[in-house]
Amino acid sequence: MRVGTAEPATGLPDDVVRTAPSIWTRSYARVLLVGDVTCAVVACETVLGTRLWLGAFIPGTEALLGLGLALAWPFSLAIAGAYRRRAHGEGTEEFRAVFDGGVGLTAAVAIGAYATQTTIARSFVMAMFPLALLLTILFRYRMRKRLHRRRSHGEYMRRVVAVGHRESVLDLVMQFRRQPHHGMRVVAACLPAPTEVADVDGVPVLGGFTDVAEVVTKADADAVAVLACPELDGAALRRLAWDLEDARTDLFVAPALMDVAGPRISIRPVAGMPLLHVEHPEFDGAKHLAKNLFDRTGAAAALLLLAVPMLVISVLIRATSPGPALFRQVRVGRGGEEFRVVKFRTMVADAEHRKVELVSHNEFDDVLFKIRNDPRITRIGAFLRRYSLDELPQLLNVVRGEMSLVGPRPPLPDEVAQYGADVRRRLVVKPGMTGLWQVSGRSDLSWEESVRLDLRYVENWSLMLDLQILWKTWSAVTGGEGAY
Repeated sequence: MRVGTAEPATGLPDDVVRTAPSIWTRSYARVLLVGDVTCAVVACETVLGTRLWLGAFIPGTEALLGLGLALAWPFSLAIAGAYRRRAHGEGTEEFRAVFDGGVGLTAAVAIGAYATQTTIARSFVMAMFPLALLLTILFRYRMRKRLHRRRSHGEYMRRVVAVGHRESVLDLVMQFRRQPHHGMRVVAACLPAPTEVADVDGVPVLGGFTDVAEVVTKADADAVAVLACPELDGAALRRLAWDLEDARTDLFVAPALMDVAGPRISIRPVAGMPLLHVEHPEFDGAKHLAKNLFDRTGAAAALLLLAVPMLVISVLIRATSPGPALFRQVRVGRGGEEFRVVKFRTMVADAEHRKVELVSHNEFDDVLFKIRNDPRITRIGAFLRRYSLDELPQLLNVVRGEMSLVGPRPPLPDEVAQYGADVRRRLVVKPGMTGLWQVSGRSDLSWEESVRLDLRYVENWSLMLDLQILWKTWSAVTGGEGAY
């Protein structure tokens, strides 16, 4: 670690603690290595101990083989890329690398034993490797959460110089501030006309597009993020990469097509040029049928499991305030079709009539109506909203095929009437009980941010993304933040 502050002449914000990425990433990788080996050894000892407890005879050579396989575990993970710096803290890429490494070693041992006619206990392949994989993923998950907590306090951050137009730089600054778990913080900016703007929301403007290398040195930056702008063509980017090569400064280039990622994007060399190929999203066909089956089956199972708790909630609502337990409201679904959403009633019975009196107190924007301390909410309703329990009856809408478990927020008809052409893109998929908006801030999000997250989901939806959002929904709901 190195303690110090930026010199006043640079115009940079002060840093209380500054840890070079090359230092903390090496330390973090060593911790991961020790943890991965420990997980493999624990899995090996557990399998051998279980076999001994069941009365099996274990020769010394087999115990040594198990220890050797445990030591080979991190090498397999390293080949799969589980120790790459860019994977640190990024759950999907890191977990995929761990899974690929574990499956690869399992397959290699099984195929090698078969090809060489070597006798090896089936427990190693059938029990040890799956257990080691499970323990390693759990360990990596805990380390990822720990890293995210440290980054939320400003530690282990990568210092970034943003290059682009002011609006794009401002958007990047806000995104990194809102999501510090990615480990990036913009410390300086380079704009096409640097003398016209002193800073971008507190981030100093230290130069133009031709001064990027000098600004990196002045800001002691670790990476450069080039945002989409016509001034920086292929030749300019190539020269910039050369300038940053000696200092080993990372270079990130944002494509002009935003919010499209994952399997839809691939780079294809055509006529000697690397072209970015963007596939169209799939809203019909086999993947859509699989999602529909997953939604309805999961919702039906959830209704069976939650039938008694939902009955208790209904009784509490009826007992604490006059009116029905359920609240029905018209919402807009896929393709603009209207349906009646079902929720537990969290407000007084005449809440819709009293809304006119509270329009002037709206704390959100001109499209959505939300008040942090809405006087119409009942005491039990506040509790239900905090933990999203009021939305459980929407499982009926999912079973009926009107909603999905995961999707954009179901809008009101008067909200849809104010949609522009871009925002109506949200309606090409079914609305969901949860979504990116639910796991990214809920009601604390601005209207623009909520729309951006919904559109990102529409452009990149997949069953795997749905599973990830459902997993994150639990922590978002139990935390109760942004719910009112």
